[in-house]
Amino acid sequence: MSLLPFVAPLTLLMAALALYLRPASRAHWSLRLPEWAALVAVGVGVATGFMLWANGPGTSPVMGVGGAGLSVRTDIVSVSMALTVAFVGWVVLRFSRTALDGEARHGRFMIGMSVTLACVLLLVTSGNLVQLVVAWVAVGVGLHRLLLFYPDRKQAQRAARKKTVCGLIGSGALLAAAGILIQGFGTADIATITEAARSGSVPGTIWLAAVLLSVAAVFKSALIPTHGWLTEVMEAPTPVSALLHAGVVNAGGFLLIRFADVLLMAPGVLALLALIGGFSALVGAAVALTQPSVKTALAWSTCAQMGFMVLQIGLALFPLALLHIVAHSLYKAHAFLASGGAVEQVASIRRPGPVAVPGLKAVTKAFAISLAIFLCIGAGFVMWEKPPQAIALGAILIFGVAYLIAQGLADAAPRALTWRTAVMSGFATLAYFGFQAGSTALSAGTLPPPPVPDGLIWAVIVLAVASFGLAAIAQATFPLWAGHPAATGMRVHLMNGLYLNALSDRMAGRWAPKKG
Repeated sequence: MSLLPFVAPLTLLMAALALYLRPASRAHWSLRLPEWAALVAVGVGVATGFMLWANGPGTSPVMGVGGAGLSVRTDIVSVSMALTVAFVGWVVLRFSRTALDGEARHGRFMIGMSVTLACVLLLVTSGNLVQLVVAWVAVGVGLHRLLLFYPDRKQAQRAARKKTVCGLIGSGALLAAAGILIQGFGTADIATITEAARSGSVPGTIWLAAVLLSVAAVFKSALIPTHGWLTEVMEAPTPVSALLHAGVVNAGGFLLIRFADVLLMAPGVLALLALIGGFSALVGAAVALTQPSVKTALAWSTCAQMGFMVLQIGLALFPLALLHIVAHSLYKAHAFLASGGAVEQVASIRRPGPVAVPGLKAVTKAFAISLAIFLCIGAGFVMWEKPPQAIALGAILIFGVAYLIAQGLADAAPRALTWRTAVMSGFATLAYFGFQAGSTALSAGTLPPPPVPDGLIWAVIVLAVASFGLAAIAQATFPLWAGHPAATGMRVHLMNGLYLNALSDRMAGRWAPKKG
């Protein structure tokens, strides 16, 4: 197997070294080096994709001693992640070159971004556990330095300290999991471990390795209640928030997907992940809707999206979770980089009058129409042959579609809006089934299909569908009960994040600055 993927992180490290050895003055051409290096990484990712198509998945020989060193795993997981990281990194570096123009430490910032991106690329292309653990830790160190770009800001110090605590716990869990896997399977090669797990040749400690991998992922991806640092990362420059979605905050999801076969050997761990992910998704989304700051709302939205990603993994829908990482990385990185312009655009919108509010009849009709759309389009994709987990996830999607349709069915809504929401809902449902089929086909042989659900997984499925259904109904009917005093109180609690940050504050110690 070719070592071509190593060219991407090596180019970024060389660009960082060049800027370090010869610091650039303002607007100097050398500040473009990281941007060009990321563009090279994109090209390497495309070339690696063609290699995968031509030769199939594989792992390169280890460059090191005693099985420990550098090796590349080339499959649909590594290629899709590397392409996503490289492309988002290129966009963020290009944005940073102009957005931070005039900053005294602009060159240092570009160096930090380049090194962090290089470490992420080493992480997602790791062929062995030693490289994966080292790259995992290095990404955390790089992010810590970026969070402290303005070192005198107390809020930045607080966010960095919280991230350090979460990083130490997550890295410790991953290191312990790696040790258990190496001892149990007798190798550090990731492909060998996953193939042995798929064949059922697993040690008795496989469940403990699955638990530790899950702990590492939860802390890395900032699921509630480990989310405190993520929602306070706004004191760093905006490109850092965008960079988080280039394999940094979603590295936890990548880790779980990479060891999907190991997780399948511990169904109870998967069920627990689904519960944690579903809880984070619901709470994060509810809090995001109440935040007055655009970037804070986006951060809470990321927490919700990471929770939904882990819910998909808990339901063993690994191809969909991988697709979720790619799609969320692209749209959320853009959302952060465009947040300043979005504020101006919203402020300039004319308010034509009161918003049409759907009544209970409209909401009921919307759910019925959504279900009909789901069944009709699902029949075209032979929905009844799909696993129950995938059908349940589609049902959750339909709840969001129902909310959209309900806006178009409100009494005061114009007829054009009604038709537009119905058409958009149909396209959303069609896209879900299409992307599900495509991602499953592309990852066949690399990622395992979901197993037949047992009683525990069925209970999780029912609970998830019921919870998201109730949340959708509450959101669609919110204008009808928003004036109730209880709703006002609930909004206050949600604006404060249900005070869950107090947990991370205590975990990080006494971070509060002295008064006076």
